[in-house]
Amino acid sequence: MIGLAALFLLTALLYAAVGFGGGSTYSALLVLAKTDFHLVPVISLMCNLLVVSVGTWRFARAGQMPWRRAWPLFTLSVPLAWVGGRLAVSELLFVGLLAVSLLVAGLAMLWQRKPLPDDTTSAPTWREPIIGGMLGLLAGIIGIGGGIFLAPVLHLMRWGGAKAIAGTCALFILVNSIAGLAGQLAKPETMSRLETMGGYWLLFPAVAIGGLAGSVIGSTRLKPRHLAVLTAILVLYVAGQLAVRFVHMLSTAA
Repeated sequence: MIGLAALFLLTALLYAAVGFGGGSTYSALLVLAKTDFHLVPVISLMCNLLVVSVGTWRFARAGQMPWRRAWPLFTLSVPLAWVGGRLAVSELLFVGLLAVSLLVAGLAMLWQRKPLPDDTTSAPTWREPIIGGMLGLLAGIIGIGGGIFLAPVLHLMRWGGAKAIAGTCALFILVNSIAGLAGQLAKPETMSRLETMGGYWLLFPAVAIGGLAGSVIGSTRLKPRHLAVLTAILVLYVAGQLAVRFVHMLSTAA
């Protein structure tokens, strides 16, 4: 458990430094550690909340949260994150979705368009609710906040400046993590296993420490692009390990 906690701390540090929570990689690490997959989304989402709450508060306090521009993204993402959390999926489907999601996220982090100036503004369109809803549903199913997918999409859309996108993604992760966790906890198969979560208590202070450290490093020490590349390397490595696990599960099932 100490080794897993150390990996969680490193993950929280890297993700918090670029404005994310780390839920996707927490889930992958838990799967690779052979955690009961019913508990994986719950633990990941709780860790997400610990990390991203600090980031959301920091962006809001700095006036970098574009409330009027961002709210359409949440109209469908929050209810669909709850729906995704409520859905009962097989372990094979869960691991497969997680592996593909991590691979796409890692590649997207490596390939991002140059951000717009921070004072860039534009009017909301019909696309925001649809994009938010799709990502919210996926986030709820695999136990993440969805910001790691939203950020590259917003950059590709030329949606706004880097700070506005980072603040929006932090809030997106926060609200979807709350909704997804509520959905997960509404499942009887999850509630019946909560008593075994005590064995994972060390993960929560680990991500809290890593998240605080990452928030400081991201704002004062390293360039965002360098941090994004380091995070992408971690994501792609874990995605590869998870893909191996998925193939093994497929061969066993066959």
